[in-house]
Amino acid sequence: MKLSLFAASLLIATSAMAADAAQTQNVKQEGVKYIKMLGGALKSQLQAKMKEDKTGLTALAFCTGSADDITNEVNKKLPPYAKVRRTSLKVRNGKVNTPDATDRKVMEEYVASIKAKKFSPKDIKVVEEGDATRVYKPLVAKAVCLKCHGSNLSPKISDAIKTAYPNDKATGFKEGDLRGVIVAEIKKH
Repeated sequence: MKLSLFAASLLIATSAMAADAAQTQNVKQEGVKYIKMLGGALKSQLQAKMKEDKTGLTALAFCTGSADDITNEVNKKLPPYAKVRRTSLKVRNGKVNTPDATDRKVMEEYVASIKAKKFSPKDIKVVEEGDATRVYKPLVAKAVCLKCHGSNLSPKISDAIKTAYPNDKATGFKEGDLRGVIVAEIKKH
């Protein structure tokens, strides 16, 4: 009798663990979908601006004037229990993109994995945070990003950044550095 009670308890616990794993996978997939919505909208517009003006000034003006608006527009398309945003350890616009402690921890893990040469840009992290699940996708600095985020900025770009973002911290990156993350936050519903 005791053995069958133990087996039944083990079966229930295993079933509960499998259900939790499936739920986590579903939330991860949902979060990645929202991340792709925001990332795709921003990337396509940014690429067009970079093609339009190789100096990067048009792209910088786009980011200054439209990136937050695009983020807000994407969030309006999401269910009421979800939102998506961008953040970084070195933010350009601290008024809207400042990371919290959980964001910092996840990004520091990404930075450590880059240093250890164990990083994959496909490494999606899922973190339970209170009544929500956060899904993180890393953003890695590419050569084109360095026009506005690198160490050797043109004087025009540098002046434009100082004017638009007097407290900017988002420069000094090298190709392959972690630029930041896109985070989808999905509340339990």
